[in-house]
Amino acid sequence: MASASTRLDEALENAGRQLDGDHRLVKLTKGAYRATWERLAAHLRQAGLHDPGQVDDRILRGFLAQLARDGLSPRSIGRHVSALKWLLGTWQRHGVPCPADALLLKAPRAPRRLPQAPDVETVSRLLDPTSRTGTTPPAGEDNRSREVRDRCLFEWLYGSGLRLSEVVSLDLDAVDRANGQVRVTGKRNKTRIVPVGRKAAEALEAWLPLRARWARPDEPAVFISHLGRRLTTRTVQRRLERLSRSRGLSEPLHPHQLRHAFATHVLESSGDLRAVQEMLGHESLSTTQIYTHLDFQHLMSVYEKAHPRAGRQPVEGGSEDSGQT
Repeated sequence: MASASTRLDEALENAGRQLDGDHRLVKLTKGAYRATWERLAAHLRQAGLHDPGQVDDRILRGFLAQLARDGLSPRSIGRHVSALKWLLGTWQRHGVPCPADALLLKAPRAPRRLPQAPDVETVSRLLDPTSRTGTTPPAGEDNRSREVRDRCLFEWLYGSGLRLSEVVSLDLDAVDRANGQVRVTGKRNKTRIVPVGRKAAEALEAWLPLRARWARPDEPAVFISHLGRRLTTRTVQRRLERLSRSRGLSEPLHPHQLRHAFATHVLESSGDLRAVQEMLGHESLSTTQIYTHLDFQHLMSVYEKAHPRAGRQPVEGGSEDSGQT
């Protein structure tokens, strides 16, 4: 019978063999899981624990608390929680006595990051063909075609709030040019109908004749490369970075920021959260509500600049007893 000092090591070794045989996990994830288990084992030994039967929910919560004290972010701790749940589940399936319950193990909630949405002026500077600064017009027919295509791409990302994956997977038969709308297939293969703005529609009409010169006969994609095939997401990212630099923006934009800008600017103008939810294709209204925080930040910025008693500095020339109203 194994001694208490070796029972933990044996249980971890057996779990490691099960991990090696799990083809659902990639090599990088398996390495991260092993690193978590080694860190847990060191924590247990330091506490004088050498048996899986001594590992209960209180011990594991203490381990996670120690990770937080070591400076790990909630996101990083969440990855450790995933590794621990995998370990506890494996122990349970193979009869290793362990009182800890994997279902009770929860990661700390990571603070929700507000999306970085460029303002209207920045988007206009990006998309306006007359806003080129410090560059010369592209030479050559292919380069001019790329520029027209790119402008159309980014007009669609901003004008209809499409995800990057949605815009590259867009096919010609999904676009209803007569009625100014497009059928989009989003997450979990759910489809929605999204309106196409005037600028995006004009950009498409400029791009389609040029697309016809590049397209292979069997290619249905709206946005293609000079090789005649559908663009990749990475190509779109690189092209937007390049355009951002050519427009003299302080930082290159990411395609998803144009989607954030779409949602923020529509919400600022309309206040219709439910309509923005439908256009973005969010299943839950709570997902869309993050843009209300951005809208509130905008309102606060306007308030701070415009209201005479909003800022911390006193109004120039004013006093506490400046008269009655």
